[in-house]
Amino acid sequence: MTQSKNPKVGLDALLTPDNCVLLLIDHQPFQFAGLRSHDSQTVINNVVGLAKTAKLFNVPTLLTTVLEQNGGLILKQLQDEFPDQRPINRTFINTWQDERVVNWVKATGKKKIIMAALWTEICLAMPAIHALGDGYEVYIVTDASGGVSLEAHEMAVQRMIQAGAVPLTWGMLTGELQRDWARVETIPGMAGILVGNYGNVGTSFLWEQQLLNTPVPEHSIPV
Repeated sequence: MTQSKNPKVGLDALLTPDNCVLLLIDHQPFQFAGLRSHDSQTVINNVVGLAKTAKLFNVPTLLTTVLEQNGGLILKQLQDEFPDQRPINRTFINTWQDERVVNWVKATGKKKIIMAALWTEICLAMPAIHALGDGYEVYIVTDASGGVSLEAHEMAVQRMIQAGAVPLTWGMLTGELQRDWARVETIPGMAGILVGNYGNVGTSFLWEQQLLNTPVPEHSIPV
């Protein structure tokens, strides 16, 4: 069988804990104040779930802010996941124009960059398109990002896809990194993320665990 030369298909196109890095860009109070494409609670839940996933699978993760003295510190929930990391505070709107960010990625040796940012149309689109031009593969986490309107978010996502970026959700990434349930060392952490950040899936998981761990009385079984 002839192997496809398309780098976006096939087993090697999937993300693994060893082949990617994560950039979390500008999840700050000012950006949340202008968020209108999603509700803030959803984006906070999703980006925290994304950060927990990266931490669980040891994906190198960089936190960065823009003018934090005006726009506020990065979400405390994100900082708590990486307590020893001081976010890179930029003046560049385009994160990829800051040499500290580019040099950090280069030092990891990874060519696949996962990004999530506020706002999608500016703080995600600019570095995604720029990094693609520098030869990196860019993956944009659409549900851990958001724009000042639904149209702004959607047009930015379309623009990035046209430039070559690959869209995904944080849940897709979680499954892609886990890949095999025989990788038992990460299952307890995965379970915690499901319960804490995956909504109804987490609720169903707890219910399933209760069924597995607790005998069901015979009189409760419908006839």
